[in-house]
Amino acid sequence: HLSPHMIRFFLLQNRQGKTRLSKWYYVVPESEKKRIESEVHRMVVSRDKKYTNFIEYNNYKLIYRRYAGLFFTIAVDITDNELAYLETIHLFVELLDSYFSNVCELDIVFNFNKVYNILDEYMLAGEIAETSKKEILDRVRLLEKLE
Repeated sequence: HLSPHMIRFFLLQNRQGKTRLSKWYYVVPESEKKRIESEVHRMVVSRDKKYTNFIEYNNYKLIYRRYAGLFFTIAVDITDNELAYLETIHLFVELLDSYFSNVCELDIVFNFNKVYNILDEYMLAGEIAETSKKEILDRVRLLEKLE
């Protein structure tokens, strides 16, 4: 059963609609994931800049931010705080920027396992696990030493 204040999924997509990262925090059939990813991409890419970065979708809310050619989208409960999740996305981008020293799409493509490690240290089971950039990056680097 889903907690009412839980991240449903986190997507990172480029302008062309290629999903570069997708993390689902509840069970969804693969075919359904593809359909949702496609719909989400269509909505965020075509949305006029004069509107907010919040979209009601199905029974949850999408919060998204665009950085260069990448769209970071997080799906949460309809009553959750949008600004808190905008900040959540921003911190994830800062983590990637710190780790890769000015991240670009190719860093994500060629180091997707490291990107997932960073995300997993930040979010666990649909909840924010840690908010300290230093703490998260220290843990990721420690895990790399253990590999």
